[in-house]
Amino acid sequence: MPWWGWMIFGAFLLGAELLGVDAAFYLIFIGFAAIVTGLLELGGVQMPLWMEWLVFAVLAITFMVMFRRRLYTKFRGVGTDYKQGPEGRILRMTTALDPGDTGRMEHRGTTWTVINRGGSTIAEGDDVEIVRVEGTTLIVATATENDQ
Repeated sequence: MPWWGWMIFGAFLLGAELLGVDAAFYLIFIGFAAIVTGLLELGGVQMPLWMEWLVFAVLAITFMVMFRRRLYTKFRGVGTDYKQGPEGRILRMTTALDPGDTGRMEHRGTTWTVINRGGSTIAEGDDVEIVRVEGTTLIVATATENDQ
């Protein structure tokens, strides 16, 4: 392929990633590898067609392995502040629960077993905090007890 063919191919891949296709920065490095291959051809490095494709593939893989994660993290960030599970959420109780008692309540479209781990009775309509989850059981306490 002539040098300008590699440049057009690379520019097309870069443009696709930047303008519409969210490929998680993979197309950027494949496009960059195509442009570098075109620059090698332009610089006078004469290669047979199979060697051009091999150089292109090796460059694309090398760029992705060496730089993609760092660049992706820098531009997109890492989602470390996402909560995993319902711990810490506040619920409004639909039934009264004495300390240590078990009940059932609906939360996020399903019915859960709820255990009052606090030292006081939870009245119907009280707000409680999910302290932890054990399987399909929510361990709850009133927000004031959980702060202590």
